[in-house]
Amino acid sequence: MIKFGPSGNSLSFFEEGHTHTEEAARYVKERGLDCFEYSFGRGITLSEGKAVSIGEAFRAQGVEISVHAPYFINFANPDDEMAAKSYNYVLSSAKALKLMGGNRVVFHPASQGKDTREAAVARTVERLKILRDYIYLNDLQNVIFCPETMGKTAQIGTPEEIVAFCLIDPVYTPCVDFGHVNARGQGCLKSAEDYRRLLEYMIAELGYERMKHFHVHFSMIMYGAKGEIKHLTFADEVYGPEFAPLAQVLHDLKLEPYIVSEADGTQAEEAAEMKRIYESL
Repeated sequence: MIKFGPSGNSLSFFEEGHTHTEEAARYVKERGLDCFEYSFGRGITLSEGKAVSIGEAFRAQGVEISVHAPYFINFANPDDEMAAKSYNYVLSSAKALKLMGGNRVVFHPASQGKDTREAAVARTVERLKILRDYIYLNDLQNVIFCPETMGKTAQIGTPEEIVAFCLIDPVYTPCVDFGHVNARGQGCLKSAEDYRRLLEYMIAELGYERMKHFHVHFSMIMYGAKGEIKHLTFADEVYGPEFAPLAQVLHDLKLEPYIVSEADGTQAEEAAEMKRIYESL
């Protein structure tokens, strides 16, 4: 089934007096939501005991959990030592996730840096092949690793690039951040047909079974000439994208992704609103 949930905790979570991630499990469940994304964005500092405790809390509520690996991963970095750190960030995220009882790791693939686009993408492909080997060596092949579409033009992560990365091995499944795609494309996602064209392309390349349960990040995002500037809320009337046309296309194509809201402070509320829109179809 399609699942909806927040990335991290809304401002309302803290306003209600909650402080611990374990409390987010009931908070999310009470809002009728199905999943939660825990962010290791600034590094993996979670103890094994805490990871197990979080996992037990979410399992008790029947809420599935995914994680976002550290933001500073860059598989296009020319420095092999820095690339080795990126392997470790992804693998350590997956190991912590398994302690939590989850099975999806989202990660940012790379930045272009001073290389040509072609060279940066080619290096990322080779590094993701090495990461694939590490995944199997560490017996993590049952985890779904989700390279994410990125919102800035200097970042590696167009839909086409993400498809190429996922063709490396079945351990990779796309994370499509529709706000990022829209920001990078200067407002390219306006109609149901825009969403349909993108998703049908990815289905044609990766197959329906791989895409049926792909990972989604969704929020409205302010953008400029170089793409993403900052995340917004559904109160935005300028930048988009709108969720309703996407909901219709997901329904029509019988896709059942995890849909994670990355709104600015209203993640749980907007995840619930997206679920309401989808269920109204």
